This record gives sequence, structure tokens and C-alpha cells, in this order.
Amino acid sequence: MVAVAGLLTGCAQGALSTRESRIGPDDGTDACRAQLVALDSTGNFFGAQILTGAAIGAAGGALAGGLIGRDLKGALIGAVAGGVLGAAGGYWSAVQQQRSDQAGMFAQVGGDLSRENAQIDRTQLAFDQLMDCRFRQAEAIRHDYAAHRIDRTLAVARMNTVKQRAERDLALARQINQQIADRGAQFVVAADNLAPGAKTAIAAQAPPPRPATVRRPAALKLRPDPAAPSIGSVQAHDKVTVTPGRGGYALVETASGQRGYAPVADVQGASSRSLPPASAPAGAAVTPDEVRTLAGSNAARRDSFAQSVAVSEQAAGGFELSS
Repeated sequence: MVAVAGLLTGCAQGALSTRESRIGPDDGTDACRAQLVALDSTGNFFGAQILTGAAIGAAGGALAGGLIGRDLKGALIGAVAGGVLGAAGGYWSAVQQQRSDQAGMFAQVGGDLSRENAQIDRTQLAFDQLMDCRFRQAEAIRHDYAAHRIDRTLAVARMNTVKQRAERDLALARQINQQIADRGAQFVVAADNLAPGAKTAIAAQAPPPRPATVRRPAALKLRPDPAAPSIGSVQAHDKVTVTPGRGGYALVETASGQRGYAPVADVQGASSRSLPPASAPAGAAVTPDEVRTLAGSNAARRDSFAQSVAVSEQAAGGFELSS
């Protein structure tokens, strides 16, 4: 069982890796290095904890398979099956094993969701700051080239460096996003078992994209913040597709496929949503309603981070010099 669990953890994303292998060595030339290290550091939380469910499922499956088949082959088959089940239900199984009373289970899941939500908030902030830094690097290169402070050869070389670094940043963000999504699936199982209806409520709070019309010209922002870099624009009467964003902004997609955030006031039919509380009230007993709220808050934060990664990934493809 120990060997099988070790194999599974070794295959997990980010497992047993070093910072240098994930983000490369520090050569002293990257002005955004501090922001990159901050994102990597927040991501360690998700990389370390995501193994729990699969390891529990694999260990149980290996034991069952070995007992039934009385051989290594049976143990391996059981480990694979257990790992698949553990990926979704391992966390809930662990809670049941550790907490024999209902109140203890509510407290455990409520506390874990609160910590998860707080960590996603930190990761979102670190990612936003890193992408802001990269986009401002690219804009500074364009300004220097336009002002003839650097020639085209040097400008192209610098822009290519920024683009390569942004691609590495986004690869790390995608890995973290996948880990967050995997953990989210485990929390949904636990929440729905403790507070039936949580899964349905979570699904209902994520409306699909819908058509909308732009009221007045607006800049498309990298993130839902007026201080964020502009990555495009829309004109009055443009037909777009919108998805609820946050902070008074909606995620807008134009007919050409460009995406970015615009104020909901500028787009007819657009809406925003506020992120529910990240944690349960301090010192109070966790109730089924609070578990549902925390699970919904977790889903909203996961969606928001996934949106941010997708928007940044598309926008970073435009790290080019004008002709």
C-alpha cells in the first residue's frame, strides 16, 4: 500500500517538485520575479493537499484488491479503482474516519472550506499582480520602441523574453487551477453529503454565457478593476456574450472571440456577482446552511480564478510589437 500510494503521489501534478523546476532559476533579470515566487508559494498549498483523497482511495483499494485477489496484481487493480474513487470521495471518507459525530464533521468541513477559500483569495491576488507586472513590462517595451529609445531588434528580443516568461507563468497558473478544481470536486461531495442540495445550489449559481449589447464604448480590462491593464475595447451597439464577473464587472466576449472585463453599467444585459463570505462565523457552530454557503463561495472563487487564467492566456498571445 505504501508503494502504491508513493507511485500515485509521484504522478500528481506538482508533487515532489522544486521551485526551480516549476518556475526556473533566478538569473536576476526578471523584474516580476517576486510576483512569480508569490504565486508559486500560494500554489504549494493546493499541490500538497490534493494528494490526500487519491492516496486514501488508493490505499483502501490496494488493501481490498490484495485481500480479494491475494496477490500484487489484485492490489494494483484495487489501487487504480480506489484512486479514481478517492479523487472525488477521498476527502469525505477521511472526514468520516476522523470525525464520528455530526457536529465534528460540520466543523471539519466548514473549517477546511474556510481555509481553502482564504487560500484561493491569496492565489487570485498573487496571479493578478503577476499578470499586471507582465502586461506593464510589455507596454513599457512598446513605449520605448515608439519613442525610439530602443531599436526594433532590441524591442523584439525583449518582447519575446516577456512572452516566454508569461507562457511559463500561465503554465504554472493552469496547474494550480487544475489542482483547485480537483479539490473543489472533493468539497462538493463532502458538502452535498453533509448538507443535501449543496451540489444543486452550486450548479444553479453559475449561469451560462448569454447575448448582450454594449451601451457605450468601453475598455476591456485584464481583470475586473479600473486600474487593470486594458487588453481591448468594445464599441456602442456591439453584440457580445457576457458571463457574470465580480466587482461590478462582467466577462465580455466579442464576436471575434476577444475576452476581457467591462463594467456592467456599460453593457446592457450584463451582471456581476459578489463573492459570498470566505469563512464561517468565528466561534459559532457550523450549520447545513453555512456549509452550503461556504461550498458556493468556494465554487465562485474557483470559477473566478479559472476565468482570470483563461482571459490572461488569450491576452498574453498579443505580446507583439506594432508594425
